[in-house]
Amino acid sequence: MQKITTSAPGKLMLCGGYAVVHGRPCVVTAVDQRLYVTVEKNGNDQFHLEAPDLGLSTYSKTLTDLGKRDLPKAVRFIETLYKIFLDDHPQNKGIRVSTKSDFSSSFGFGSSSAVTVAFAKALTELYQVKLNEKELFDLCYRAVIAVQGVGSGFDLAAAIWGGTIYYISPAKVVERIEVDKLPIVVGYTGVKADTPTLVRMINNKLESDTARIETIFDSIGDISRDVVKSLNDKNWEQLGSLFNQHQALMRQLGVSSPELEKLITASSTAGAHGAGLSGAGGGDCMLSVVEDESKNSVIKSLNQVGEVLDVKLNAPGVRIES
Repeated sequence: MQKITTSAPGKLMLCGGYAVVHGRPCVVTAVDQRLYVTVEKNGNDQFHLEAPDLGLSTYSKTLTDLGKRDLPKAVRFIETLYKIFLDDHPQNKGIRVSTKSDFSSSFGFGSSSAVTVAFAKALTELYQVKLNEKELFDLCYRAVIAVQGVGSGFDLAAAIWGGTIYYISPAKVVERIEVDKLPIVVGYTGVKADTPTLVRMINNKLESDTARIETIFDSIGDISRDVVKSLNDKNWEQLGSLFNQHQALMRQLGVSSPELEKLITASSTAGAHGAGLSGAGGGDCMLSVVEDESKNSVIKSLNQVGEVLDVKLNAPGVRIES
């Protein structure tokens, strides 16, 4: 095999933000917008990357220079994973990598995790290194920890397993929730969230007000467990109520925003069962639980204060395209 193309989905977290980093469960779903990676053996000792959707037109290094010097943000995960792979499975010839994305990195769909997973799948298939889903996760997670130092890996899990999953970090528990549809409308604030700053803020609060924040995390974990039951029971009214409860806890953490609150109010007044932010907050996406009879009015209301994203949830995980 000389060339392979793979793809991995983006993700949206239904509940569990921040708490998942501290051992509590979350629920996350894969979205049908995907990131594609093509990997081709190039016959020389160079690593080449073209990732225009990630803000990098052309990039190259010799294999011996991998991981050295400060890495551009767009190449950080790919190059780090490639170096880890070569440490485990030495090669003296390099590769050419190109990426293409269905979605903007502004949306908070997890472009970094999707590209990491798609690249890892392509790389291991190209060199016929057979990994199961958990082993593929472990490879990707090693790269994330090497780059960031911390991380729950829920976004990697969504990209690998796909569908909608109940997750405890780092892939200690990955349980598929068998649901044929998610009656959720996705609203976008138009604001790109500054996730690293928000994470630092929450960590500072955890350090200075440990008991209160840990109690909030416990409550978030309880909601995640209840969300699984409501999904299994197809109890959409209960799911909406849980989204409202989760959002109240996000407000207590201080990670909501005026733009998110406008979307939440717009959806709730138009007939949604409930709504809340997805992931880190501070902007990005809001999820609204909406049944068919209210869907058109909710979408109209949301479009007056933000943007409704045409995205399907519960999508397949990483796969080989060609």
